[in-house]
Parts: sequence; C-alpha cells; structure tokens
Amino acid sequence: MSDNNNNNNDEEPLGCDNTHLRSKLDMDRDAAAFVAAAFRGGDDDNVERGMMTEYEKLVRRLYKTNLFHPVKMGLDNIHQLHRALGSPMDRPNMKVIHIAGTNGKGSVALKIAKAFELSNYRTGLFVSPHISSFRERIQVNSNIISEEEVAQKLPIIYKLCEEQNIPATFFELTAALAFAFFADCDVVVLETGLGGRLDATNVVESPELCVITSIGLEHTRILGDTIELIAGEKAGIIKKNRPVLVGPNVPHNVIRSVADKMQSDYYVTDTRTANENCGGFVDYDIENSRIAETALRMVSSSSNDALALSEDAIQEGISIRPPCRFEETVVDDTVHVILDVAHNPPALQYLLAKLRADYPSQKNIRFVLGFSSDKDLANCTRQILNEKPSGIHLVQASHSRAASIDDILEVAPELKTFAHYDIPRRHENDGYVENGNITTQVEAALALAKENNELLVVCGSAFIMSEVREALGYDEPRDTQLISQVLGRQFKHGQEHFGNDADSSCSNSSEENETKI
Repeated sequence: MSDNNNNNNDEEPLGCDNTHLRSKLDMDRDAAAFVAAAFRGGDDDNVERGMMTEYEKLVRRLYKTNLFHPVKMGLDNIHQLHRALGSPMDRPNMKVIHIAGTNGKGSVALKIAKAFELSNYRTGLFVSPHISSFRERIQVNSNIISEEEVAQKLPIIYKLCEEQNIPATFFELTAALAFAFFADCDVVVLETGLGGRLDATNVVESPELCVITSIGLEHTRILGDTIELIAGEKAGIIKKNRPVLVGPNVPHNVIRSVADKMQSDYYVTDTRTANENCGGFVDYDIENSRIAETALRMVSSSSNDALALSEDAIQEGISIRPPCRFEETVVDDTVHVILDVAHNPPALQYLLAKLRADYPSQKNIRFVLGFSSDKDLANCTRQILNEKPSGIHLVQASHSRAASIDDILEVAPELKTFAHYDIPRRHENDGYVENGNITTQVEAALALAKENNELLVVCGSAFIMSEVREALGYDEPRDTQLISQVLGRQFKHGQEHFGNDADSSCSNSSEENETKI
C-alpha cells in the first residue's frame, strides 16, 4: 500500500500559516461527502442506469468508494459505524469467533461455521475475497446474502455515513453490511482482512474465542517486516479475559506476551499427528481442520451457556474445503479438473507437491494459468515449466491487477511457442479487459485433456476463477459484467486489497491478499 499522505491536494504544505490549515474534522466531512457522492452516482453517468439493477448500481459504487478519499488505518470509522447500527456484534446472546492469521484463516472460518450450522445454530460467516459474487463474503447458514438484502441494507449504511460524517472505506462498508445482516444470528465467525489490530472486524468487544492460525511474512510495508512485528499486529484481536487459540506455526513468545497482558488464556493446537501419511509434505488442510476442531471443542465446553455441538457436526464441518482450494471435479464424466488459487511461488510449490502425492501415476498434466501483476511471474512460470507439463494455457482476468499475457511471455519467452493463449482486447478509456480469453482457453484445454487423457489443473489468481468456473459448467451466483468492469477499482491509489484471503489450502496462502482495511 502506498503512502497516501500527499493525496489530499487541499492540505497546505508544512510551514504555512496555521490559520490556513484545515481541521481534521473538515477533512473527514469532505471524505464522508465523497462517500455520499459515490453512493449517489459518482462517475456512473456514462452507464445506462436504466439497464442496471439496484444491486449492480450499489456494488459498482461500493467498489469505487476508495477512489474518493485516502484510506486511513484505524478503527474510528468502523467503531462509529458499528455504534450507529446498534452494535449488533456485541449482543450478549451472540457468540463471535474471531479469526486472524497469515494463512488458513479462511478455511478455518468456513469449517467452524459449517459445524455450528450443522448443529442447528443460525450462523453468520464473513470471509474474503470472493470467487464469483461479492455476496459470497456474507453468508448465513451457507446462504449468501441476496441481491435484495444488499439493496435494502447498503443504502442505510451509506446514509449513516453521510449523516454522521463517517469516511468509511470499501472494507469497512462491507464489514458493516455483514454486521447488519448478522444481527439475529446465534453464532458469527469473522475472518479478519489485513492484520488484526486495526482491521475493521476488530470492533467485537468480547468474542467467545480468538483464533490465530499461522504467521508468515505478508504485507510487510503495512504490518512490519519481521515475523514478530506481524504477529504483534495479528495478536491485536486478543481481548481482555477472552481465550486465544493459536496454530503451531506462530512465534509463541510474541502472541503469548500479548495474551498475558490481556489476561487471556493461551491455547496451542496439537498438530503433531496432523500431517501423517501426506506423501512427505505438510497437508495444510489437515492442519486447518485440526485448528478448527480444537476451536469447536473449546467453544462447546467453555461455560454453562456453551453451545452444544454433535460429534457428527464437528467431523462433517471440518471436512469442508473452500472453493478453489485443491477443488476437484470431473467434466463430461472423463476429464479430472483441479482448481486452486495457488498464486505465488510457495503456493505453487505446495500445489505441485500435492499433485505428485495425490496423482503419482499421472504424468500428463495440462495447466491453465493466470496471475496477478504483483506476483513473481518468472519464478511461478519456471516452477510450472520444470514439471514438464503436457501443455500450458495462459489467461488474463479483466481485473485491474491482473498480469497481462504479454507480462508472462516477457519473463518466460519459451511460452511464446509452447503455450496456448489469446491476447484480450483492453479498453483504452478505462483499461478494462474484455472477458472471453479465459473461456476460450478453458474449453481448448478441456478438449485436449480429454483427447490425451490428461489431468487439467487451473491455478493462479482468484480473479480468473469466476469465468473458469462458468466455462466448466458451475451453476452458482456470479456478478455481471457491469460489476466486473469496476472490480479492482478499490486497489488503485494505494488502497486496500479487499480480501486475503482466498487462502489456498494448497499454498495455505491468502490470495491477493486483498489488503483489507
């Protein structure tokens, strides 16, 4: 994330007459007015409004929110907005499980939520990023929020921001929408976006349990450039006198120190046997399942008003995987396809190791690849090429952060003759990349995989997966092209990535890790 301190052209330079300096309140009011302007229409004048649903209008404008003012780290906005909504996450009869971590937090959140749902509790789940529809981020009992509910609740939140001068960001507005939607839930599972201490989900005063899955180097310009500094940020979700559970791959001294200061009981997941019989490598889904199972057993035995969970519900819940995390499917009854959001070198290294372990006799593997522009493209493509694949198909998402096919060919010139690809057309006025190249290459890859009895692996950025899944015949909610055209606007000018995670169960790594603020 870039430094936005100089983005406000109205600020006077240092050394000027102090009478000309604008107050923080004035600037916050202007920022809130910009949010209101985005809600009222922003730059949608060139779009035929009559052709858009109310949901499309609102989500388009939501994605553009951060274009109107700099993003500021902190909890002031979300605390004010949460109070304006009536503090739904602090209801005494609601149990909240708050989950942070570099990797695995999305998977652990899903597993925990599913087990509560199977035990007949009304369970809210807030995760990010999404695959095919913005609405995937906000779910109750595995049902995503409807377009009608977004259209009903989001204008209320925008109105509160305008009336109370709250310059909320994309992720803060999205979190507030989730909080409003979860108001009548028995249990809510919240996945942090970025870090923890200053994350928009960190407004919960007294969670039933805090979970920190793992700590690794990520977003070092924001969270710090050492494991210890990052651990301190993520440990910021620990609340006074509330227990915290950690996975095995954390700096225990740092997190335990924070827990001691908060007088919080400190628990460590036992994963000593979690990775047996995994072909000589660590299967992070097993580790995630063990963390989720420990959390569930802690919550179900924590107090007199503990939530009862059946053993069957626990075991079925922790068996769930998020979509596109070594997701296996069969197309046309013949072609085995694996979808995985492995998008960086460590993620791909793990994906390839799992492929060798799970498909030891399969020597012919065809890949469909698409990445984000900020990844190590040379290393990623080299790892795939070292596997001697039977074929590679390059694709480019329409997202503003997508690596172009030309970018990939530049770092791996041998792909110019070996790979299959189509150069998509980019609009000169807004940089939007037309869809179509992904579908074309997926269909070609399927045909060749079927003809040659190959395993087909689609991997890389989460941003390619919606169109990939549509081409493979998945019947699921997905946002329209009108929304796709503005997807990623919130990344520009140094604002957040909205999401981490699509954390790959293979990489156990959080996609794009959408710096979520």
